[in-house]
Amino acid sequence: MKILIVDDERSIRNSFREILSDEGYSVDVAEDGPTGIALAEKERYDVIFCDIKMPNMEGTEVLDKLKSEGIDSAIVMISGHGDIDTAVDCIKHGAFDFIQKPLDLNRILITIKNATEHTSIVAENTSLKKKVYGRQMVGESAPMAHLREMIEKVAPTDARVLITGSNGSGKELVARSLHQQSARSAMPYIEVNCAAIPSELIESELFGHEKGAFTSAIKQHKGKFEQADGGTLFLDEIGDMSLSAQAKVLRVLQEKKLSRVGSDKDIVVDVRVVAATNKDLKEEIAKGTFREDLYHRLRCTESGMTRKAFSPEAVKMLQDKSWTGNIRELRNVVERLLILGGNPVSPQDIRDYVYIG
Repeated sequence: MKILIVDDERSIRNSFREILSDEGYSVDVAEDGPTGIALAEKERYDVIFCDIKMPNMEGTEVLDKLKSEGIDSAIVMISGHGDIDTAVDCIKHGAFDFIQKPLDLNRILITIKNATEHTSIVAENTSLKKKVYGRQMVGESAPMAHLREMIEKVAPTDARVLITGSNGSGKELVARSLHQQSARSAMPYIEVNCAAIPSELIESELFGHEKGAFTSAIKQHKGKFEQADGGTLFLDEIGDMSLSAQAKVLRVLQEKKLSRVGSDKDIVVDVRVVAATNKDLKEEIAKGTFREDLYHRLRCTESGMTRKAFSPEAVKMLQDKSWTGNIRELRNVVERLLILGGNPVSPQDIRDYVYIG
């Protein structure tokens, strides 16, 4: 097992290395953040211990850099001046754990054990996901064949997609399949679980923030929309998103630009949004907890498909529908049929792909 220690105090580095080497670990040390990052880029470490307060580059900056480069080592932050707020901030940045100085051997060894077990589980899950996402979805039933057919039709377009279904029904798998079969597959695929992020942090997470925008904003942060630029952003459990965040998401979908929290500067982004929810969004709209205009914006728009004819019977079915969402809903339905329907669009296409009622 390999461990990296990043600390600007030589005595801490040396004593730490000596203790862990005596326990049988292979240990490297770095005197500052840039050196630690360079080592982590060349070697694969099971655990990285990093001091928070260092010259040139603070520990949280090292943590952010390592995470942004996809380094999957368990990163443990250490500090002689820690408190609850510092620990929480480190965990928010993606640290596995936080330990205060002076360092206790038993605490360190337990942390290493827990960290390696966690890393092993994460690696196993990642491997399983790659195996699943690398092949077609399992199942040969008629509904599964129909689902695969829909994905094949929708994926090559830039259409936004809203995936609904109960927990565990495979919404994330559908979202990844849409991305992997699209022209954006070589670009980032970014996931956000809207239900797992506190309402006070969701806007910063999605749109980013400027340094000093709020108390703990010690540096500029790019949000998920910017991280997904050119690729796909998967908004899981979007039904749990706050109304204020919904309004900002709607603006990005309409104008393809955003502003970070604490800034009035517009940033242009090119992102395909795929959303999912286990809630009935029409019920949430009726309760006033979800925006109807966002609902219609999320469902298959900007398809880029060629023109198709509509049979007279199909036109009659659409004329008889009550369009509560007005022009947004009508546009959504027409573009959905352009992607999924035949040519001409038939009544059966409407029954298969559009909720009429």
